[in-house]
Amino acid sequence: MKAIIPAAGIGVRLHPHTLNRPKVMVPVAGKPILEHISNSLFDAGFDKIVVIVGYKKEAIIDYFDEKFPEKFQFPVQEEMKGLGHAILYGLEDKDEPVMIILGDTIIDLDMSELQHPKYNMIAVAEVEDPGRFGIVETDTEGFITRMVEKPENPKSNLAIAGAYYIQNQRKLKQAIELLIKNNIKTRNEYQLTDALVLMMENGEPFKALPINEWYDCGTVETLLSTSKYLLSKGSVNKGECVNCKIIEPVYIGEGTKIENSIIGPYAAIGNDVHISDSEISESMINNNSNIIESNLINSIIGYRSTIENYFGILNIGDDKSNTN
Repeated sequence: MKAIIPAAGIGVRLHPHTLNRPKVMVPVAGKPILEHISNSLFDAGFDKIVVIVGYKKEAIIDYFDEKFPEKFQFPVQEEMKGLGHAILYGLEDKDEPVMIILGDTIIDLDMSELQHPKYNMIAVAEVEDPGRFGIVETDTEGFITRMVEKPENPKSNLAIAGAYYIQNQRKLKQAIELLIKNNIKTRNEYQLTDALVLMMENGEPFKALPINEWYDCGTVETLLSTSKYLLSKGSVNKGECVNCKIIEPVYIGEGTKIENSIIGPYAAIGNDVHISDSEISESMINNNSNIIESNLINSIIGYRSTIENYFGILNIGDDKSNTN
C-alpha cells in the first residue's frame, strides 16, 4: 500500500534550524523527523512511500536514497500552493487506497489500523485552540458531518491530526483537480480539507479516528516536546561517557564523548559531539558540536556549534559560537 508524505515546505517557524535543511530533516531523538514517520509506515507494512519535496530537496533525496534504496519516490512541488496542491503530485488515477501523513507530525498511532478500514478515515485529536487547525464535526457514530479549515468560530475542538486514509485515490485526485480548475482556495491556498469536503458532498463517508498523542514538529517548543515523547519510548547510548551521570531517557549518538557531566533527562545528543563539565537536560544537541562548562535546558544547538560557559535556554543554528 502507498503512503504520501508532503515535505516541500520551508519551515520558517523552525528558523534557524531550517536555514540549511528542510523541516522534515531536522533531527529529533537521533533521527530526522521524516525518518521517524517513514519507519512507522514500514513497520506497518507500507511498501511504497511518496515524499513530495521542494525546499532544499536534495537533502531529503540524498539521505533516503542512500539509507533506503528504491523505497521512496520524490515528486517535486515547484510552487507552494497549499497542502492539497502538494498531495496531488503523489496521487494516481487508480481506484486504490492511499495513506497521507503530514511530514511535520509525529502521531501515536498504530499505522496498521489504517491499512484496510471500511471507510475513509481521518485521525483527530482534541485541542484547546481549534481555530489554528482543520476541524471536524461528528455525529454520534463518529461519522464526520462537517470539515472546516481554520474556522473563525469553531463549533468543535476535534482537530485533524495529520493522518488520512483514503479508500480511492482517484476520487481525491479528481476533487483536488476540481479545486484548481475552479480556483477554489482557502487562505489563498488549495487545501486538502476543501478537497475532502467535495468528496463528502459527492457521497463519500468519512469517519473520525480519535488519537491520544499528536506531536507537531513545526516550532522550537513543539520540537522539544516531540523529542521528549520519542525519548520516553527508550534510551539509546552509543557514545563514550567518562565520569558522568546519565539520567534516562536520553539519546547519545555514535562518536560522542562526554566527560564530567550530567546528561538528562530528555537530552538528545547527536553524533561526534564533545561535552565536558556541563549539564544538559530537555535539550537537543546536533552533530559535531562542542559544549564546554555550560548548563543547558530546553535548548536546541545546531550542527558544528560551540557553546562555552553558558547557563540557561539557548536556541542557535549551525556553525555558531556562543562563548563567555
